Amino acid sequence: MTLIGVGALTAVGFASVYIARQSVISTASLSYAGVFLGLYLLAHLVARWTVPHADPYLLPTAGLLTAVGLTEIYRLEPTDAFRQGMWVVVGVAVFAATLFLLRHDYRRLENYRYLFGVGAVVLLALPALPGIGATINGARLWVKFGPLQFQPGELAKIMLIIFLAGYLRQKREVLAQGRLKDFGPLLVIWGGAMLVLVETGDLGSALLFFGIFLAMLYIATSRLLFVGIGAALFLAGSAVAWTFVSRVQQRVTVWLHPWTDHPVYCALNGKLELRQDCAGYQITKSLYSIANGGYGGTGLGKGTFSTTGGDNLIPFLNTDFIYSALAQEIGLIGISALVLVYMLFVMRGFRISLLASTAMAVARRSARRPSSRRSISARSASSSSDAWRARNPRTRAR
Repeated sequence: MTLIGVGALTAVGFASVYIARQSVISTASLSYAGVFLGLYLLAHLVARWTVPHADPYLLPTAGLLTAVGLTEIYRLEPTDAFRQGMWVVVGVAVFAATLFLLRHDYRRLENYRYLFGVGAVVLLALPALPGIGATINGARLWVKFGPLQFQPGELAKIMLIIFLAGYLRQKREVLAQGRLKDFGPLLVIWGGAMLVLVETGDLGSALLFFGIFLAMLYIATSRLLFVGIGAALFLAGSAVAWTFVSRVQQRVTVWLHPWTDHPVYCALNGKLELRQDCAGYQITKSLYSIANGGYGGTGLGKGTFSTTGGDNLIPFLNTDFIYSALAQEIGLIGISALVLVYMLFVMRGFRISLLASTAMAVARRSARRPSSRRSISARSASSSSDAWRARNPRTRAR
């Protein structure tokens, strides 16, 4: 039923955007929603068959977030929406295949943890290779194979998490004791990933990987000392990046002070200009877009994102600043609801973790219970035998 509701919202969204763009009512928008609903219904059937006791809200929540994203991308750039839609089909297919292959025991992945770790480093290094690596919008994060173009770092995140989960589960006790040699494989693979990210200039992903590593290490060992060391390394790395990487200073400055009352140096053209007309142009226009939406929004397909001449008001709106587009068209109320959906998705993930920990603890207690029962039974039998002998002097004499 939840997926049907998601499909209905998708149909309404696509219809609103289609009508706003084409000024006609057509069944094409409904067909897009139908294909989307059928795709996720198929994924739901696979999930119910392979993992019948899985959380019932994760898939519909992911479907809703995907539908909102696709609808807004279609509103901004239909070509990108169709390309993104193909990746959604690939993602759902991989999702179904993964559930089918690991339906009996997902812990089989632990046997290939080192392969996943090395594979993550290789994927992160691919954009730096000549011939296949591509620089888009100033960032060398993409790989191109003919018409195929993707960011291998997104797959590397999953593979690195699988490696960390498998290794930390096996070595959690010795790592908690601080035995240095057991940190070797962990630091080699994680350190290699960090070096590749720093070399390619993807500092945002480097920070994300660092946070994932630190959080998982703390969960596995419960040692606050590791958190303290990680925080110290983060502060030291931040100081080095601020000192030697100019774009870090520029981005922090634009984030804190996007507007200026007096002209400042513009690195884009080497002249003195107001920051909101140079480095802060994108962020200030995005803030104007959010403010224009008000509480209720302008409506899907009715936002103002281009000038009368057809030039975009916000550069790279359909990628970097799609939040601003959504906030203008669905308003503060709608975008807050969307953020709450994200929070619901995260909350269900935490719930799964807590249930998994509880189930593991119960399994451990159950594994220990038979031996305790045997010992209790043995003591009871011994006590009963002693009492019987005490009541029978003839047996006691023997």
